[in-house]
Amino acid sequence: MEYPPESIHTLIPREEVRIEKPQRYTSRFRTTVVQEKKSSKDAMKTMGPAKVEMPSPDKYLQKNSRDNKLPEKKASTKAGEHSYTHRKPDVPTRLDVPLMGLHSNKDFVKTNVVETTMSEPRKPKPIYADTKRGHRQLLEDSGLVPKYIQKKDYGETPQYLNQRREEVQRAQQEYDQYVSDRMKEGAMKVLSAEERSSIMVGLKKNWEDLNRQYQGLSMVTDTITKKHRKERLEHAMRQLESHISMLERYTTIYVAND
Repeated sequence: MEYPPESIHTLIPREEVRIEKPQRYTSRFRTTVVQEKKSSKDAMKTMGPAKVEMPSPDKYLQKNSRDNKLPEKKASTKAGEHSYTHRKPDVPTRLDVPLMGLHSNKDFVKTNVVETTMSEPRKPKPIYADTKRGHRQLLEDSGLVPKYIQKKDYGETPQYLNQRREEVQRAQQEYDQYVSDRMKEGAMKVLSAEERSSIMVGLKKNWEDLNRQYQGLSMVTDTITKKHRKERLEHAMRQLESHISMLERYTTIYVAND
């Protein structure tokens, strides 16, 4: 028999250490929650009510019992016939004889001759062929028929143009009256042709001088001074161009007296 080797650990008595676990928490509402859950869960175990009355074997589902039933037929008046409100006539039998010998005094030949003679013949629509294969089109929609020149108001001035012309004439008369009144008061004078031409020549000369200065500017505007000078020249040239266009557009110019 073999014994385990001696060791200091085997000679020292061991003390048993018991670790006590804390008592687990239990809610006081546990039983109430379990009962509520069980009652709600049991109620959902079946589809529909839990207690269903079983059908009686005598009351089984019969054929066409759930379909919409037609109204009952009324009692027949004759044997083999039914009383309907709208009844089609019976098919004639082979023994039924149609009415014969009915005549009319109307002469259909003469009536047709008179109607044909008095009626106007139908005029064919004018057409034209636009291809070598004879494809035909209506002539009225082709633009070849002079429809517009045959109108009653063809060549007449529209009414809105006459109204606009009258308004322009009225405005021009009011302006001429205002200018004549101011001329009589001595507040305005008419610029003569010599003065107008001299002013135009001077404006064009000033524009050429500014344009020469503008063309001589540096290509790179890297400083504020160059940028301001360029903007000043452009503004002055635009003003001169507006004045020159105004003098070229109007032949009569009024100048206020100082």
